[in-house]
Amino acid sequence: MSATSLKLPEGLKRRIARLAGAANKTAHAFMIETLSQEADRAEIRERFAKDAAISETETMESGKAVPLAAAFDYLEERAEGKAVRRPRARTWRASR
Repeated sequence: MSATSLKLPEGLKRRIARLAGAANKTAHAFMIETLSQEADRAEIRERFAKDAAISETETMESGKAVPLAAAFDYLEERAEGKAVRRPRARTWRASR
């Protein structure tokens, strides 16, 4: 593992020390875990944005989309454990 130096503001350093102590961890272990979790979240957001851009492109090219109300109804019923058909995409404008 390579060493990295961080210059932390005193207030942040105190917060990390307090939180690490409450979690029975060293400040170093707390920071490693926190940075790893944030990197994971950033990668998930990155994938989400990429998937959203692809979906937008597909929607714009096809001219079809699932109506928002139908999508929400579908998700609510799925969350309730009901067997439900996926809503169909509908033409909302002429495709290119």
